[in-house]
Amino acid sequence: MPVVAIYNVQGQQVGDLELNDSIFAANINQAAVHQVVVNHLANLRRGTHSTKSRGEVRGGGKKPWRQKGTGRARVGTIRSPLWRGGSIIFGPKPRDYSYSVPRKLKRVALKSAFSSKVKDDKFIVLDQLSFEAPKTKEMVNILKALNNTGVKTLVIIAEKDDNVTKSIRNIAGVNVINSNNINVYDLVNHEKLIMTKDAVAKVEEVLA
Repeated sequence: MPVVAIYNVQGQQVGDLELNDSIFAANINQAAVHQVVVNHLANLRRGTHSTKSRGEVRGGGKKPWRQKGTGRARVGTIRSPLWRGGSIIFGPKPRDYSYSVPRKLKRVALKSAFSSKVKDDKFIVLDQLSFEAPKTKEMVNILKALNNTGVKTLVIIAEKDDNVTKSIRNIAGVNVINSNNINVYDLVNHEKLIMTKDAVAKVEEVLA
């Protein structure tokens, strides 16, 4: 069972925390992580791209010159895909890129992502994180105290907290989500992971 240190906002170790083996020390399944990340990115695509086919391009109703006798190639319309201003051959049309993956696969990928952070020593647990009012400067000082500056960092809190969100959102490379919105892409896309003790408990409650 992996044991990690618990830090306070001053960067001082205030205790230890035993993590759940099945979540934070699971076998890392890279194939599952890849599939879920690709699915996440596909679901984000709006699919609003559109090009005009030959029947949709305006104009080109008149044959530009006669079929034979001019010495030039035969052409039926100036809106041919071969001409500038013409249509597009097999161009993209609006479509839905979203698809679903099995729930079990998502759980395996989540556990793999968490386990990878713990294994690579890129996982930090805070005893608590709260602000009486939005204070970006205080959050910057907390990151400095944790020796966690200059890297992409994901902060996970137990419940939605506007003061914490507003304190973090202007810090470049640092993002915050609550425990209900955890996804594999965010975990993989950030180098470091900071979680509050309460957030760890909620994750273990759901995934264990």
